[in-house]
Order: sequence, then C-alpha cells, then structure tokens
Amino acid sequence: MVLVKNLDIFTPIVDEPELQGEIAACNVTNDIFAMNVPEISGMLVFLGINTTMPMEIAERILIGIKNFMEKKVNSKIVGGHTIYSEWPLIGGEASGYIQRDFIIRKQGVKEGDKLILTKPIGLQAIMAAYRILKDFPEMLEQYSKDELKKSINLAIELMTTSNQNVVKTIHSYKDFSFIHAMSDVTGFGLTGHTKEMLQNSNLSAVLEKVPSLKLSKELSKELGYAFDDCTCHETAGGMLMAVDPAKSEEFSNTLYSNGIKNWIVGTIDSVKPGTVRVDENIENIEIPNL
Repeated sequence: MVLVKNLDIFTPIVDEPELQGEIAACNVTNDIFAMNVPEISGMLVFLGINTTMPMEIAERILIGIKNFMEKKVNSKIVGGHTIYSEWPLIGGEASGYIQRDFIIRKQGVKEGDKLILTKPIGLQAIMAAYRILKDFPEMLEQYSKDELKKSINLAIELMTTSNQNVVKTIHSYKDFSFIHAMSDVTGFGLTGHTKEMLQNSNLSAVLEKVPSLKLSKELSKELGYAFDDCTCHETAGGMLMAVDPAKSEEFSNTLYSNGIKNWIVGTIDSVKPGTVRVDENIENIEIPNL
C-alpha cells in the first residue's frame, strides 16, 4: 500500500462562502482521485483570512468544506491551519491509500487510445460572466440573463461534483489495465493536460470533439479567453482518460450507466510527437445541464 497526498490552495471564485468551501474541497480531492485512489482518508484544511473578514464568513467556508467531505466523498476534516492573509486563501491537503499496482498515472498513453472526458469545459468564461453580471451587467446585456444564470449554476454544480464515482466505476472492473493514463482537467485546460499525458512518449493527440458549457464559446471570444485551442482554465474539471480503443465504447457506456456523463473527445496518434492538435472540424457540443 502507498499513501497518496495532494496539496492545493487557491483564491475565491464565488461570493457564497459555503459554495466556495465545497469547490475548494472538490478541487483538492480530485487530484487524489486522478491517481485512481477510491477513498479519501481525510483532509487538512488551510484557510488564509484577512483580519477584517467577518468570522461568520470563515465559519461558512469551513461548513462548506465539511459538508462536501462528509456528504459527497464520505470522508472528514481531520485538522488544519489558519493564517492571516491580505487575500483569502482556501484549500488544504487530502490523502488516500491505494495498492501501488492499482495507481493509474498521468503518463502511459498508447497509440490508438481514445480520450474520454467526464465534464464539459468552459468554466473560465462562465465564471467571468458570474462576476460581470454582478459588477457590470450592461456588458452582457446582449445575452439572455436566464441562459447565463443556467450556465453559471451548471458550472457551480460541476465544480462541486466529485470525480470519485469515476474511480469507483474503474474499480468495478476486475482488470482495469485498459485505462493507460489518467488526469483531471484543471488549470492547464484540456489541451494542456492532454499534453502532460504525452510526456516521455513519442506520441501526439488530436482533439476531435469538445463538450462545453452553453455560451462558454461566445463568452470566451468576447472576453478574450482561449476557447478554440481548448487551453481555457478549468477548476475541479472532469477526468481525462486514455483508454484502449477496444474497450472505449463499453467503458463509456458503463460510466453512463453509473450516472457519469462522458464524451470520447480525441485519439492518441503519432502524427507530430509531443503535440496536441485541435481538429479544424472539431465538433462542439453545448451542454445546457448535467
């Protein structure tokens, strides 16, 4: 058995303290799940707060983290550390145990593998719209406010949805060696994390389909975010898996049967080693709800 640990700290994305706590806990624990660890043994919380922050806000952030850990991943907070900071910092350290041979690493792709993604992309632009709607709503008056709010609510739902069930689905197989590499999609975007999976290989990848939050493509273009090359930043994004092509359809269907939406978004090839190409005819699928 080996102990897997992850440390992650970032700044607030939303104004609602409980939701921010949930997003932070989801982001921290997803890196553990990305190594195929099925359970979180516990989380140490890190909180940096300004001396002027009302204590109620700090308490509600902690409540959000506690609720996520206990209700969504069946784990708990086991301790933590608080400091005074000019800017709020939220996150912590999560741990889990796994048999060494069961770890699925970020690298190990094979030619012909299909890339399966379990959450749509586009969170960066949608969460920018969340802020703009509050501060400068006139900037977005050409968009339907209802449609924007639906996409914002979906983005928040995605950021508070754990990838644990993906791992539990993997462990439902007696032999899951058909999954050659795996990563969660976060700050480097879909292209960036796919490129990480190509390291130490002479292989490349092509992205042929991209599921995205409704309006995220239009908002990205208007607000200057990199959507077309799939490098837009994500938070607590989906799991990205390189799967043997002989098993990809069946595994995708198994994920669906366990309530996990997913898309086969690309293929590992050897056209231009070390690079990720976005197909010029890439299919963009807008996702209005989970």
